Amino acid sequence: MRYLVSFLCLVCIWLSTTRAHGSASTKPDSTGVRNERLIPLAITGGALYTGSLAGLYTLWYRDFDQQPFHFFNDNDQWLQMDKVGHAMTAYYMTKVSDDALTWSGVDRRKSLFISSAISFSYLGIIEVFDGFSAEWGFSMGDMVANCAGIGLYLGQEAAWGEQRLVMKYNFLPSAYAGYRPDALGATFYEQMLKDYNGQCYWLSTNPHQWINAKGWPKWLNLAIGYSAAGMTGGSENVFPLLEVGDAVPDFQRRRQVYLSLDVDLHQLPARRNWFKAVRTVFGFVKIPAPAIGIDTEGRFIGGIR
Repeated sequence: MRYLVSFLCLVCIWLSTTRAHGSASTKPDSTGVRNERLIPLAITGGALYTGSLAGLYTLWYRDFDQQPFHFFNDNDQWLQMDKVGHAMTAYYMTKVSDDALTWSGVDRRKSLFISSAISFSYLGIIEVFDGFSAEWGFSMGDMVANCAGIGLYLGQEAAWGEQRLVMKYNFLPSAYAGYRPDALGATFYEQMLKDYNGQCYWLSTNPHQWINAKGWPKWLNLAIGYSAAGMTGGSENVFPLLEVGDAVPDFQRRRQVYLSLDVDLHQLPARRNWFKAVRTVFGFVKIPAPAIGIDTEGRFIGGIR
C-alpha cells in the first residue's frame, strides 16, 4: 500500500484538472478530439506521472538499502488482502485515465488502450523500485493483481460498455493494530492504509444493471466484500511489543466474506458543486451499512461493515 498515497494524490489533482473545464463524461465525444482539453491534460498528466514517481522514490525508496534487481514472493502474506488492494488501485487508475481521455474526445479504443498502458507502466515502475530495494523485491503476485484490476475494467467496457461491478473500499478500526503499530499504523489515518484487518474490499452492483428490478432504488446497490482478520504479521503473527512473560494472544488468521448494502453516490442528484466534488473524489468508498458474512472458521458474522 506504500504507493497508494502517491496514487491518490495523482488522482485528486488529475480529477480537479479535468473537472475545472467541465464534467468528464464516460461517453465518447461525438465532436472528436478536443485539443483545448487534450493538450493541457497530456501536459498535466505527464508532469504528474513523472513527478509523483520521482517524489515517491525520493521520499520512500532512497533512504532504504539498495541491491541488484531481484524477485520476492509475497503471495502468502496478509491473506492476499494486499493483492486485492493492488487490483483496486489498478482498476481506478485505469478508470480515471479513461474518463479523462474520453472527456478529451479520444477514440474509445485508443482511450482504453492508453489508460491500461498508463496503469500497467505506472504500477510496474513502482514494482521495479521494489526490485532494487533490499527490504522488498519485484513481486510477480503484485503484477498479476495489477493486471487483474486493469482487466476487470477493460473486460466490463468490452462486454457491456459500462461498469456493472464497481470496486470499492472501506475501513473500520481493528483491535489488532495496537499489537504492532509500526506495521499496522499508530494513528487512524495510518491504519486506513496499513491495517489489513480493518480494511474491506467490495464489488458493488445495482440490480437494475442485470434485471428489471422495478421498485428497487437506482442509488441502492448490493455489495460482496472480502476482508481478513487476526493478522499482526505478513505470513505469521508476531508481537514485538510484548514483554517477557506476557501471554501471547492466540489470534486465528481468518478470511471473511460479506454481503451488504451500498450507496451509489453517482446516482444521487447533485445540484451543489460541493456535493459533485465529494461524489467524484469519494465515489470509491463503500459507505458502512448492515452486513452479514461468514469466515473461514465457519462462523457467521454480522454488524456494520
